[in-house]
Amino acid sequence: MNDAVHQHQFVSLSDADAPVLSRFSYSAAEPFAVVLSFQSGDGTWVEWTFARDILIAGLVGPVGDGDVRIRPDLARDEEFLAVEFESPGGYAVVELLRIDVETFVEAAAAIVPIGTEEAFFDVDALIAELTNV
Repeated sequence: MNDAVHQHQFVSLSDADAPVLSRFSYSAAEPFAVVLSFQSGDGTWVEWTFARDILIAGLVGPVGDGDVRIRPDLARDEEFLAVEFESPGGYAVVELLRIDVETFVEAAAAIVPIGTEEAFFDVDALIAELTNV
């Protein structure tokens, strides 16, 4: 049984002349979170970690009030989802194909079914990690 899923795709990034390679990642070791990464011009990856619930809810409508917001209403049409990223260093909007997000969510749910995240969350490992800093 797999305990992680990774999905690569090209996305439209605000202020970019060409599509940017992105990667969704999900792991049973962090059942509440997804990671959306973007490859920069020098080949390094910039990662944004946020709640899987936000990604799932964003398939239905606008969600999020923090650094990551899913805004289907800002996308050019219904085939896309707009994702806003905001930090002290800047702001960006990415357009993702809705079908790619749905495929990723389904693959992640096959690893950790939606609503069962607590059963996969290792509190003892988190405490050990936080106390060994």
